[in-house]
Amino acid sequence: MSRIGKLPISVPADIKATLDGTVLTFTKGTTTQTLDTLGNCGVVLEDNTITFSTNSDQRADRAFWGTYRALAANIITGLTTGFEKKLEINGVGYRAAVQGDVLNLQLGFSHDINFDIPAGVAIAVEKNVISIKGVDKQQIGQIAAVIRSFRPPEPYKGKGVKYSDETILRKAGKTSKK
Repeated sequence: MSRIGKLPISVPADIKATLDGTVLTFTKGTTTQTLDTLGNCGVVLEDNTITFSTNSDQRADRAFWGTYRALAANIITGLTTGFEKKLEINGVGYRAAVQGDVLNLQLGFSHDINFDIPAGVAIAVEKNVISIKGVDKQQIGQIAAVIRSFRPPEPYKGKGVKYSDETILRKAGKTSKK
C-alpha cells in the first residue's frame, strides 16, 4: 500500500480546485495548473480535500496512486509558496547576467550563451549565484539542469556551474616526479 497515496490533500482557501472527469484544475489568481490522471487512479474532491484511490490492486495502479497524489501536492505547494533552485558559478571569468528575458552566460567558451527565460519563471543573478523561481516544480528543475549542462563542474578545480547544495568529488591532480 502506498503511504503517500493514502494521505489526503487539503486545498488552501485562496486556491480554487475543480474536478472535471479525470482532470484536476487548480487556480490562484491568474495562474492555472492542471493535472490529468488519465483514469489511472480515482480522484474525489470534497470540502477542499482531495483524496486519491487505486483502480485495482495491480502494481502499476498502486504506483499511479502515489505519483498523482504527489503531483497534486506539488501543484498546491507551487501555487502557495513556489519553488526555487539556486546554481553557483565557479571559475575565473565565469559570469551571468539577466538582460530582459534572456540569461547571458559567460562560461569560458569563445562565445556567450544566451538562454531564453520561459514565461512564468523568474531568474535573478546575484554575484555568482543564479536563482530560478517559479510555480511548476518540474519546469524549475529542468531549467536548472539545462543551465548546469552548459558547463558542468569538473572534478580537478571545481570550475563550472553547480547546484548550491551539490558537493563535487575532487580528484588529485598530477604530481611531478623529482
